[in-house]
Amino acid sequence: MTYKDLQIVYEDNCLLVVVKPYNVPVQADESGDADMLSMLKQYLVEKYNKPGDAYLGLVHRLDRPTGGVMVFAKNSKTAARLCEAIQEGNVEKRYLAVVEGTPRYRADKLICYLKKDPETNTVHTVPALSEGAKYAELDYKLLATQGEFSLLQVGLVTGRAHQIRVQLADMGNPIVGDKKYGRGEAKQRSEMALWACQLKFSHPVSGKDMVFRVYPPEVFPWTRFDLDIFLKINIKNSD
Repeated sequence: MTYKDLQIVYEDNCLLVVVKPYNVPVQADESGDADMLSMLKQYLVEKYNKPGDAYLGLVHRLDRPTGGVMVFAKNSKTAARLCEAIQEGNVEKRYLAVVEGTPRYRADKLICYLKKDPETNTVHTVPALSEGAKYAELDYKLLATQGEFSLLQVGLVTGRAHQIRVQLADMGNPIVGDKKYGRGEAKQRSEMALWACQLKFSHPVSGKDMVFRVYPPEVFPWTRFDLDIFLKINIKNSD
């Protein structure tokens, strides 16, 4: 894979908004696989004939199995402002998830404490006072149910590692295709059905509202649902 295989949603002097495909790491790791940061830097080098390396700020992450919209900063000032906005909760991140079964409640707020085990690269819920425990909060809304699967919209309040995957699994509704936290045959049936569908934030220079929505790929289990009902919208962003 190269940057030519990536979908660039928006670009200006400050921002680069792109769609991360499933199973592509955000930055270089021990796998040696092509990663978003390296590919997009190469894109900038070639597009603008930059000598040497190009600057590109990584301000947020998606798990490798998760796909969807990401924003990168094209200069350090933008990176600092975006990081500050994220820390202050001024960047809205919305996800779609297809889960097994039907949640008990049509909408709810999930709060727990999470701890990561670096040896196994897994995250678990732990008591609040556990050493290394981190507060985790999200809200979800049930959008539709088709047979044994449900489509959820998820909003992150905190951005912990594997947070959505662990909290939904602990609720009893693991994400379809989640090889790490799923259960039974469903975890092997597809790519992990978690998609970062929306980013909303103020432009770090102009202050204008920026909203980006992207569709999941047209594959199982997304094809079980009419996503247009939830995602179709005409948004015009300007510099």
